Amino acid sequence: MDQINKVKSISIWIFIIPFIAVNACLIIITQFHGLFPNQEDIIHNTFPYLDGGASISRTARPYPTWLIFKPSMFLTSYLLIKYWLYNKTIIDFFHQDHKYKNKVLYFGIASAVALTIHSIFLGVKFDNDLYKLFRRVIMLSFIIFEIVAQAYLVATFYSFKNKLDQYINIRILKTKIILVSILIIVAVISIPIISLPGDDFFGFSLKHFKHALEWDYFIGVISFYLLTFFMWKKN
Repeated sequence: MDQINKVKSISIWIFIIPFIAVNACLIIITQFHGLFPNQEDIIHNTFPYLDGGASISRTARPYPTWLIFKPSMFLTSYLLIKYWLYNKTIIDFFHQDHKYKNKVLYFGIASAVALTIHSIFLGVKFDNDLYKLFRRVIMLSFIIFEIVAQAYLVATFYSFKNKLDQYINIRILKTKIILVSILIIVAVISIPIISLPGDDFFGFSLKHFKHALEWDYFIGVISFYLLTFFMWKKN
């Protein structure tokens, strides 16, 4: 089935492109300070996956790092739309009337649209509380739509896994289910914590915790697509 090959090839790029883009921004802003016309934008000595020294948007927002980040996210959004459309076709092929089919497509495309909007407004400075709230809502919407789409997709494939025996590695499908379950649990636990007022949580910097969580959660979300690449067998 041609759509399976397309999903397999697209999925690895959905992992590689944002991974390289985000980490390239991190390396440039922490190591190549001479590239930044505004020295207030540079960051020193941080590995945010562990210490939470900066958010993803903080590394991607200034010039010239946004020249890498924004095009990469636009391309990723386009690939995401193609990915979810191809998956709908695959579901139609194996189980045309599946109850989750449309939910997979709607939430998947909604996540891509939210990522595009977030990328457009990243770095746009507008000192207004409503605008700041809008940006947070868009970013939160992307995460929610993405995780919901992933959850519906793995649940759909697992529901007719016997029909997919010759097409997928079932152990990796189960690994994807575990990954999505962890992402959901972490989100449910973390939301009350990151919503706390102040900047201290049991002796830890709440700000740094949020940043580290953002970086690590980002790796978890895109790892779903890396697993997709390995899940589908070569035709």
